[in-house]
Amino acid sequence: MDGCEVTIKRLLITLLSIVLLIGLWSIVAVTINDNALPTPSAVWAAMVVEWRAGDLVFHLSMTLMRVALAFIVAMAIGSAIGIFLGMKPAADLFLDPWLILLLNIPALVVIVLAYIWFGLNEAAAVGAVAVNKIPNVVVTLREGARSLDPEFAEMGRVYRFGRFKRLWHIVLPQLQPFFAAATRSGIALIWKIVLVVELLGRSNGVGFQIHLYFQLFDVATILAYTMAFVVVMLVVEFLILQPFETRSNRWRATAT
Repeated sequence: MDGCEVTIKRLLITLLSIVLLIGLWSIVAVTINDNALPTPSAVWAAMVVEWRAGDLVFHLSMTLMRVALAFIVAMAIGSAIGIFLGMKPAADLFLDPWLILLLNIPALVVIVLAYIWFGLNEAAAVGAVAVNKIPNVVVTLREGARSLDPEFAEMGRVYRFGRFKRLWHIVLPQLQPFFAAATRSGIALIWKIVLVVELLGRSNGVGFQIHLYFQLFDVATILAYTMAFVVVMLVVEFLILQPFETRSNRWRATAT
């Protein structure tokens, strides 16, 4: 069975699972017959209304922008710190209590403090999300840096690789599976925190809209925004994250 057939098979199984989920949702919603659980058709109708008004596209794009910015900042800073700590045991020992502290501070506390200290602005919103994710990236990349193969490092010294060439051709390829893991967990964590950030202190975005329609007890529209954003994240998962992880696994198998 070639790669195309495997992809088609996985796609069909995924579609069948989604259809089954929607069917169960419809049965339960019709049985309960309560506004607290609208049917899929009611949610779809609400989504169409928001789409035609232009609100869905606008708020969805604002949320995606914050997710992308926070992800880039968290991965850049967290990767640099994690690789450094993994390759410098003394620095790792000294900074480990700081890392443990950051890992255990609740995301809500970080968000509230960011808004108090820096104001209700985009920098505070994106920064709060990034700060919540950076410690997780540090831990993942630190473990990757600790597991670097010394034989590759020796090869770099034999061929007199410079610092940049050693990083690009020896260190980063070995860390690719860890980058894939940090990316997957990062996207999953960041978009959830972004919704909380928007709910607490922004005037747009999916989180803001969910809070607005929660006050109106409009469950159909709440689910419409939720489903729209989940669909976007599923597209990111299948078109970007899974192919990236597959390439990482192939590299690891080839290297070993």
